[in-house]
Formats: sequence, C-alpha cells, structure tokens
Amino acid sequence: MQHTLSVLVEDKAGVLARVSSLLARRGFNIHSLAVGPTSEAHLSRMTIVVEAPELEQVKKQLNKLVNVVKITELDPTDSVEQEVMLIRVAAGSGKRTEVLELAQIFGATVVDVSPSSIMLSMTGPPREVNDFLELLRPYGIVELVKSGRVALARDAKNRRLKAV
Repeated sequence: MQHTLSVLVEDKAGVLARVSSLLARRGFNIHSLAVGPTSEAHLSRMTIVVEAPELEQVKKQLNKLVNVVKITELDPTDSVEQEVMLIRVAAGSGKRTEVLELAQIFGATVVDVSPSSIMLSMTGPPREVNDFLELLRPYGIVELVKSGRVALARDAKNRRLKAV
C-alpha cells in the first residue's frame, strides 16, 4: 500500500542520501521522493511516497535519523498532491490538432513546437497527470520527465473547503 509522508529535515548535506538509503536497506520501495526548501531557511521538506505494508515501521526508522525534525503522514482526502510533467509527443501536421485538444482539456501548456513534435507541460494531481500521459501514448512519446509528488496537508480549519 502506498503512503505519502511529509518529512521536515534539517537542510544539511547528505540528509537525502541517508533517508533514501535507510528506506532501501529496510526494503521499503520509494515510489516518489521530492525535496525542496520550506519557509524556514534551515529546513527542507521531503515528500516521500513509499510502498510499505507497515507504515509505523517506516516512521520509526526515519525518526532514528538525527536530521529528521518531524514526520507527518498525509491523508489523500485532507491534503493537496501535485506532480509536474514535461512531455514531448510525436505530432506531425496530421495529429497536431488532436494533441492540442487533449492538452486543452487537461489544462496542459505548449512549451515547445517543432515540425514533428510538441512539448507540453502539465501540473496537477498525480491521477490526472497519469491519465493525460496514457491518452498521449498512442501518438508516440518522444521524451518524458515527471517530478516526484509534492504534497501539503490542508489547513485544519478549512479541510472541508476544497478549491475547484
């Protein structure tokens, strides 16, 4: 089962390597790992999507690391999760209109065009990004890169209010 963890860590060299190697040594499959700065200069936030039958064991192992400040499991219904994808799709003149229509439906942006392909950028919930990717596969994926998942818990006071 996949779990999304938000892990605040000290912004120091080697922390990412220690976290990922600890999880790998314990046999936990990391599905996605994204790291970035927080509003506090000395802290970074890791968003880790891990495949683990027993999440408490993952948390215990991570808490043993000196540079880990706080671990929070994010409930998908009470958090916002996003991914970024850049994708170059084979789209000659005959298929270009179809690809552009799909991009419009999914809110993707055209970032580069050549005579034989279109590069698109899409940001959204992981499921929507994956759905868009699957619809583009028949056209021919030339290149693809996706970020790891990033996520934040909704404000506790406003968890019932969700943006449209």
